[in-house]
Order: sequence, then C-alpha cells, then structure tokens
Amino acid sequence: MQAALEKARTLVEALPYLARFAGATFVIKLGGHAMKDDALLGDFASDVSLLAHVGIRPIVVHGGGPQIDKLLARLGHESQKIGGMRVTDGPTMEAVEMVLGGLINQDLCGLITQHGAKAVGLSGKDAHFLRAKKLYGDHGEDLGLVGEPTHVDVSVLNALEKAGFVPVVAPIGVDENGDALNINADLVAGAIAGALKAEKLILLTDVTGVLDREGRLLAALDGAAANTAIASGVIGGGMVPKVRCCTSALAHGVRSAHIVDGRVPHCILLEIFTDQGVGTQIVRGAA
Repeated sequence: MQAALEKARTLVEALPYLARFAGATFVIKLGGHAMKDDALLGDFASDVSLLAHVGIRPIVVHGGGPQIDKLLARLGHESQKIGGMRVTDGPTMEAVEMVLGGLINQDLCGLITQHGAKAVGLSGKDAHFLRAKKLYGDHGEDLGLVGEPTHVDVSVLNALEKAGFVPVVAPIGVDENGDALNINADLVAGAIAGALKAEKLILLTDVTGVLDREGRLLAALDGAAANTAIASGVIGGGMVPKVRCCTSALAHGVRSAHIVDGRVPHCILLEIFTDQGVGTQIVRGAA
C-alpha cells in the first residue's frame, strides 16, 4: 500500500507540469554515460516514449564520440582533437556518418519505438534540413570537415511531429555545396531548439549540473547570472560550451534550458515533472 501511495503522490506532483507542457516541444540531447549503459539507455527511451504519449513533442539529438573513436581505432585511423573538437578528414567523416547516421541513430530509433513511441531517424543531409558552415578552432586551427549550424529547416521536423513521430537527429550538417560536416551535438540541439522556439532544451551530461565555487549544485540561474559565472571562472572547463549553448538557445526564444545528470535513472522525468529536479535549469528571466 505504501508503494502505491508513493506512486499516487508522484502522479499528483506531476499533474501541473503535464497540463502546462501539453503540446510543447522539448529538444533533448543524449550523450555521455547514458549512451554507454544499457539500463540508462532503456530508461531514456522509456522517458521519451512517455513524453510523447502525454502530449509533449520530444526531439532527440544524439552524440557518439566514444563509438566513433572505437571504429577509427579498429580501422587503424588515429583520431586527433584540438580544443576538444575532433579533426575530421575524409576517412574520419566516413566513420562519423557510419556511426552517427547509421548504427547509433538506427539503434536509438529502434529502442524508442520498442518502448511505445514512433521514432524516425534523420541527419542534416535529409532534405538538407540542417545547414552549416565550416568551423575553425579557437586559434584559427583548421579542423577539417567540422561545422557549426547556420540554418534549420523546421518544416521537416514539424511534419514529423505533426504525424506523431519522434525525430531522432544525428549531428551531421551540410554546407552550401551539400557536403557533409561533423557538428557538435550540443550545438545541433541548441540550434534546433532555437529555430523551433522550443519550450525546453535538455542536455544530458556526466555531471550533476552547474556547480558554484563550493561545488554545490545550482538548481536554477538566469542567463545573465550564467554569463557572469563564466566570466568570473565559477563555471569553467567543459561546462562552459554547454552553458553557452543554453544561453544562446534562450536568446533565440527557448523558454528554459536544463543541464541534467544523465547518470541518474529517469533523469528527464525527474527534472521535468518533480519540484526538486536533478539538474540545473537556466531561464531567460530571473531564476
């Protein structure tokens, strides 16, 4: 009986959020540990399916860096990175498309569909819906076939959502000549969220969220406070590009952004439908 009562309390706590977000678009970036743990990946797929069934429109963007590294090592092709960005020559781009646009994308679509939603995989090459331009390193280094988003054709995503499908996007774009470019998945998720004016952008990470100077989780902060924390060094390292991705999405019309610990089972549902949450929420106005 106690377990049943706890479930009932959870449903009551979630009810206001379910009503508020019905019909809203959530862009969710999957990466990190959650992609390497079968149990967490199953939780993710069931969370996405639940969102779709309660009237929320999820769009999934996935990474796959470790899987790309494994394929390149198997092919005897050394992987080089500059400032955390993968230098992408022709053979590396072929591996990126095989892993991201093929293996991972299709496996993830199958898993989400198995959990009850209808998932469809695509990359920016499909209908050239994700346009990009060549990206250089922080100091002008040539990264090869690496890009950053310049335009998202939302008609493709809107058509899939309207038909009841969950789009699962591999972070591959195309330049003005139609050539493929490897793009950071966070950037793709942020660009899609901004283009759609999504209700939420959710980035799954391998940390608890944004931390203060004492290492305590910041449950919420606004965009201005986030920029101040970056300038003062409170936010540093690999968290900086994630927070900047969030603040950029907010500037383009996204209502709120979340940096969530993807190592926590059902982290998406806990962050969205509970009062406490499990990550950091970044909003446009005062937090």
